[in-house]
Amino acid sequence: MKNILFASVCFWAITVKAQSPKKINFTPTNYYSFFAADTKPALKIEAGDTIVTSSIDCEGYDKKNKKVTVGPAVNPLTGPFYINGAEEGDVLKITFTDIKFSRNTAICLPYFHPRSMEKSITRLAQNDSIPLVWDLNFKKNTASLHNKTEHLKNFEVALNPFFGCVGLAAPRGEKLSTADSGPSGGNMDFSRVRKNASVFLPVYNKGGLLYIGDGHAAQADGEINLSALETSLDYSFVVEIIKKPKKQISYPRVEDAEYIMTVGMDATLDNSLKIATKGMLEWLQEDYKLTIEEATQVMGSSIEYKITEIVDPKVEIVAMIKKKILRQIQKK
Repeated sequence: MKNILFASVCFWAITVKAQSPKKINFTPTNYYSFFAADTKPALKIEAGDTIVTSSIDCEGYDKKNKKVTVGPAVNPLTGPFYINGAEEGDVLKITFTDIKFSRNTAICLPYFHPRSMEKSITRLAQNDSIPLVWDLNFKKNTASLHNKTEHLKNFEVALNPFFGCVGLAAPRGEKLSTADSGPSGGNMDFSRVRKNASVFLPVYNKGGLLYIGDGHAAQADGEINLSALETSLDYSFVVEIIKKPKKQISYPRVEDAEYIMTVGMDATLDNSLKIATKGMLEWLQEDYKLTIEEATQVMGSSIEYKITEIVDPKVEIVAMIKKKILRQIQKK
């Protein structure tokens, strides 16, 4: 029996969910290194369904450390998922209800990207092809190098499983590489795209066509090694459709229990900052009805920024404001 849809009020407009959502287990067999509209959907789903599936790592290795892609891999993605009822002009809200590790190792390159420092330094660490292996300790919730070096025998970092790539198909006729990002998402490498976070993306094609992948065990801001601690992940997600919002979003937005966040991406950090800041202004004015003068005071006193990605063709900055601060604003 076909699901009946119902509507509820959300941030900008009407949110569509299935009245009788299902839990669907999906095992991927094909992976893609681009976000495009001409790929046959891997699965058609209803808004509100919970999809339980998996990803492989950035080089095409699965949970058994077996290579399952043919030839060189660039962040191979699971999908695309076709969301019934999604149309151009809508916004999709993708919420990750679970993200967990599917193996106990990760890899990371001993490399400094040329954008990170002057060439005289980065040329000293230019191994971009032979990664180092990290062990994932789930009892301690830490990662450490498998082959201990002299000074890093006791070095550990906290685990933070998240996805580097979350995106919809680029506008028809375009094909966005998984090494890049754009208004419809992509290789954002933002470490808060993790369990219980929601990503908001503008729809450019019927069905949206959602791709997810590039699992990370941990990553610092900027991804200056050209890689994070790359690994495979098991995960589940739910999609909601925000139908024809009054004001379309121009770039991705992210929300979790602590922050609202707007993503800016461009060839320069300067323009990325402007895009992210403008996105935050628009969100505050849409949801909190702030005047421009009020917005100057809220943002000038409370905005935070993260440089999340510097190694892709488009560099990325995320603007963030804590929800506990916004709860002080009087809504009409």
